[in-house]
Amino acid sequence: MGQGEPVEGLPGIADRVLSLVAALRRAGLPAAQAESIDAVRSLGHTDLLEREQLRAALASVTVTSPSHRATFDELFDLYLPARDVTGDPGDPGDDGTADLPPDDTRSTHEELLDALGGGGEAAIRHAARRAVGRHGRVEGRDGGVTYFQYRVYRAVDVQQLLADLLRREQDTAEEVLTPLEERLLEDEFRQRIRAFREEVDAEIRRHAAADRGVDRVADRVVRPPIEERDLFHLDREEQQQLQAQVRPLARKLATRVAAKRRTGRDGRLDVRRTVRRSLITGGVPFDPTFRPRRPHRPELVVLCDVSGSVASFARFTLQLVHALQEQFAAVRSFAFIDALDEVTPWFAHQDPSDAMRRVLSEADLVWLDGHSDYGRALEQFHREYGRSLTPRTTVLILGDARNNHRQANAWVLEEIRRRARQVYWLNPEPRRFWDTGDSIAVRYARHVDDMVEVRNLAQLARFVERIA
Repeated sequence: MGQGEPVEGLPGIADRVLSLVAALRRAGLPAAQAESIDAVRSLGHTDLLEREQLRAALASVTVTSPSHRATFDELFDLYLPARDVTGDPGDPGDDGTADLPPDDTRSTHEELLDALGGGGEAAIRHAARRAVGRHGRVEGRDGGVTYFQYRVYRAVDVQQLLADLLRREQDTAEEVLTPLEERLLEDEFRQRIRAFREEVDAEIRRHAAADRGVDRVADRVVRPPIEERDLFHLDREEQQQLQAQVRPLARKLATRVAAKRRTGRDGRLDVRRTVRRSLITGGVPFDPTFRPRRPHRPELVVLCDVSGSVASFARFTLQLVHALQEQFAAVRSFAFIDALDEVTPWFAHQDPSDAMRRVLSEADLVWLDGHSDYGRALEQFHREYGRSLTPRTTVLILGDARNNHRQANAWVLEEIRRRARQVYWLNPEPRRFWDTGDSIAVRYARHVDDMVEVRNLAQLARFVERIA
């Protein structure tokens, strides 16, 4: 299509694209008005019947970070679906599931083996639609039809699929597979099963969107970008993705902090030089003179609860803080459970994952029973390291303040605050859970400059920029 020609091919395509950009913005992606304009303009340079070409064109003008691509793909499939299920009462059309009983799991299993064994994208997509149409469909008393993801996975045994795929491949091989070949095959089949699950999820979302509305499903079902996701609900693959985001984020933060320090280079008013200069204007200080500003880098002390409930939060916080070491005059890290130990050297010179493993296995963190004891850890820090705090020191305490009904020793925080420049507490629990059960968050919050809710990497980055 030439530039300036009207967009044709799909009904309401421009409206759908604008709705897609709005949904991206609601999901946390930086998609503003400029991205909306670029997205609509890109339609005039795209073959609208080539869906993947359209996907790539819209992604190129709306996605600014690799971590946002998964969210974009999910929303793209909702607002610009591969097929429209509106008005479809549940019959997947030419998928041929209407004549099969919904409990025929054996037939589904065999079909999936054939589709996944071939590995073709079209075959996997077709098998996913058949599985949803056969096993995910539930008819209500009012005659309506709803589709459920859990019903599909209850009928499809994913682990058995993987085992049968490997066994079928071994049976058809002319020679005995080597361990390396088995491992490569297993990785390949896992990837195909992951593609099948993604297609099932997309098909369920399509039916839900047709039933309840696209915007409502998009706001409830689609996951936010990885840096906006709760640190406590990440699987291993998502944790690896998040870990890859930390160092680029640290470089970005470092540049921003350095630029902020260069702004406003003038320090306090130099009264003597200002008065001397005002003699040429009869004593009127038209041209005030300021002393050169001497920017200083703060010292940072981090106290981390690394018990099981908050270990993942502590790991990413320590990783980001130590990646920003050049922005601080000094960084010292202390880990604790019911005893406290300094772990600075490990995080300063090792991979954060290896450092965290060493902390949990080698550091002296357990005194009695291995349950969090904030009161004892704070008192130990005050006794052994309190004198090292100076008016240039910023203290960060990381933890959920769940003290297992033990002594709080909140007076220690007051002493630390008196010695240090600032004391902040980063709490990974939602604010509504503070002071519930064995939490004494509000009691500790009275003695620090601020207790902040930090549940994801984006919130953590904003806070680190604030104190650096």
